[in-house]
Order: sequence, then C-alpha cells, then structure tokens
Amino acid sequence: MTKDNDSYHKQTRLIQGKLHSPHWNYRDHIVPPISASVAYRLESAERGAEGFREFANPEFNRELQPPIYIYDRLDEPSRGMLEENIELAEGGEVCVAFASGMASIAAGLGVLLKSGDTLLSHHTIYGCTYSLFTNWLPRLGIKVLLEDLTDLDRLQTLLDSEPQIMAVFGETPCNPTLDLLDLAQIARLVGEHNAGREPRRRVFTVIDNTFATPFCQRPLEHGIDVVVESLTKNIGGFGTDMGGAVIGPRFLEPDLLLYRKDFGGVLAPRAAWPHLVYGLPTLVLRTRQQIATALLVAQFLEQHPKVARVSYPGLPSHPQHELAQRQMRDFDGEFAPGILVYFLLRGEGEAVKRLGARVMDHIADHALSITLAVSLGQIRTLIEHPASMTHAAVPAAVQQEAHLDPGGIRLSMGLEHPEDIIADLSAALDAI
Repeated sequence: MTKDNDSYHKQTRLIQGKLHSPHWNYRDHIVPPISASVAYRLESAERGAEGFREFANPEFNRELQPPIYIYDRLDEPSRGMLEENIELAEGGEVCVAFASGMASIAAGLGVLLKSGDTLLSHHTIYGCTYSLFTNWLPRLGIKVLLEDLTDLDRLQTLLDSEPQIMAVFGETPCNPTLDLLDLAQIARLVGEHNAGREPRRRVFTVIDNTFATPFCQRPLEHGIDVVVESLTKNIGGFGTDMGGAVIGPRFLEPDLLLYRKDFGGVLAPRAAWPHLVYGLPTLVLRTRQQIATALLVAQFLEQHPKVARVSYPGLPSHPQHELAQRQMRDFDGEFAPGILVYFLLRGEGEAVKRLGARVMDHIADHALSITLAVSLGQIRTLIEHPASMTHAAVPAAVQQEAHLDPGGIRLSMGLEHPEDIIADLSAALDAI
C-alpha cells in the first residue's frame, strides 16, 4: 500500500501531496521547495530533443513519467506539484495552472472555440468575464449569447436552434447574486444534445468554480466537462498571490499546455508555491469556519429592518436552497453552502446606491473586522459594491437583466470572530 492512495481523506492528501510526485522527488522535504530556474541544464542534445518531443504529447503522461524540464514556460516542478493537488481536489484527470483566474477562463475557452463558433453563457457573470466575452471574443469571430441558464427550457431551445454553440459557460454560485445553476441538469441536456453531433463538434460545458471551490462543490462529479477557477481567491486564501487553473479531461491537456506556452499566461513558481504550501493544505479548515460565520451573518442580516433581502445558499429562504443542498457538498458529503453573502438594502435606484456607499464608508472608517476591498476568499472579511466595483464593466441595463441590484452588497467571510463582524455590520447599518 502506498502512502498516497485513495484510502486517505482528501483533507489529508491536500496537506501531504503526492510524496512520490514525478515532478519532484522531495521525500526528504516536509515542505516542498520552490523552483527558481527559468531554463534547465540538459545532459545532451538528444535529451533536449526528447524533452521537446514529450512536451504536450498526448502519448506522454507527465503524471506517471518524470518530465524533462527545459524552460519554465513549458513545465517546471513547483507548478507541476500544485497542478497534481488541484486535480486531486476537483476530481479531474488533468490540471493546467495559469497566471490568473481570467487567464484560465481565456485558456479553457480558447482551446474549445474557434472563429465562427458560439459561446452560450449564463447572463450573471463576473465583470471581467463579461468584458472578455463582449470586448475580445467577438474580435476573434466568436459569437457570445448571454442568457438565463437557470431556465432549462430556454437552454434546450438554444441548443436546438443555434448549431454553432460549442461551449456552455456559467458560474455557480453566480458572482455576485449567489444564484445557482443546476449542474447535473445542464450536463444532462448538453449530453443529450451531443448524442446527435459529430464527436469533433460536440458542445462542452465549462463551469467557473471560484465561489464554491472544490471543497464546497466539484462540478465534474455532476457531469460537467471542464472547470476553471481563480486560485487567487479561497484556494490561495491569504490574498498574496494570483493564479488560475483549468481542470478537465486528459485529452485537452496538450492543447492547454500549448496555449499556455504560446500565449504566455504562465503561473510563476514563486506564485505556485504559496497555493501549494499554504492555500490548499488549509482550504478545508478555513472554509469550514468561514461557512459557519457566513450562516450567522446571513441570519443576522435577514432579520435587520434596513435589509430588503439576503441571498445565501445556506438559508432556507434562498429560492434554490434545495438545489444547493444537492450539489454543494464538501469532501465528506456535508452541506457546504459557501463563504459569500449578498444582500440588498431597502430602497431603489440611486438612493439605495448612495445608502450602500454610506454603509461601506462607515465600515472603511470605523470597522476592524471588515475591510472595504474587492476580491474574496481571504482570511479577512471583505465587503464591496458589485454594481460600481467588480461589475463596473457591465452596463446598467445588462446588470438589471442579470438581477444585479444597484444597492446590492457582497460580503466575503474571513476568519474574524463572527460576533465582531456582526457588530461592525450593525453599527454601519445603524448609521444610515
């Protein structure tokens, strides 16, 4: 029996990693070392030629055979070990890491789509993702449809009527509204549609799992083809290093590696190392505490007279609470509704937008337990106003269609004491 076999819980394996990783024999190291070499010494010209023959070769399995390192942009040890552990966490066949979450989205879709294809995306997405889809993909000749993918009948109609759809994309929970997409049903509908297509013209499902992380949800288990996610957020956990990852079937690995090599969105070893050594090993512990805090904060906000509505998948009042209970499950099968809370203040239009600004200004001036900042998934509790910050690239009319309220406020739970977070929120709400 090997020390890294499947009999151990994922919580244990994400701490220990693969002790016999082909990417680096570090059995004598408790902590894996950082690689810091752009180029690697080659013992002979033939070894260099062999390394280039093996790179992105579908007949070469870099997880079973020690790769020949040539140049950082192709492959290197620290990043390779991180990829093994992310792949383990998500339950995929391969993982390729990138310099940021946006780089991973661009790559994941970049290897699936070409000019003349159509991308079908859920209409509620991160502001930078919206910008990628509306500003840049059309320049490559890729049509983008933004639709409500919670409407499965609409999804079916679009698949039947738009033969150029080659990828279906979404986030779940959505940023920032925390609406959910039914992963199993989307995978089922797309799978049934693919039965009538040529294998090379099949539709791929792609899900951004950043908000849930593999601890709370593993889309591949529900039939999704490809997962993309930001490592910068809760997987990294400490807000110190950026990163992204694409996880999916093995046959996509050569194209992903070539895409990374040629477009250059490479995760540096010094950025890969913190995710490997600090982020993934503490993901379970951090997220469990953050989920417990999120529920307490959501319950407090739901009872507050100045709050019109709270969206949190862990609340029975969430319209998709039953779906959340089915698909948001941790490594041990326990309900894991995530670490983010989205709430709406009472009021409308510019008036409620100004109230939200006053809440956040009060927090910026007076609160210790909450920080006014974008991003999420850190050990610090972060608050932001999506309509004017993270989703500023989305026009107001499109925000309205995506149910993004001008007074909506997004909270990402940290590790501060929940009583302190609630007290700071209470004081800010009392001040408006």
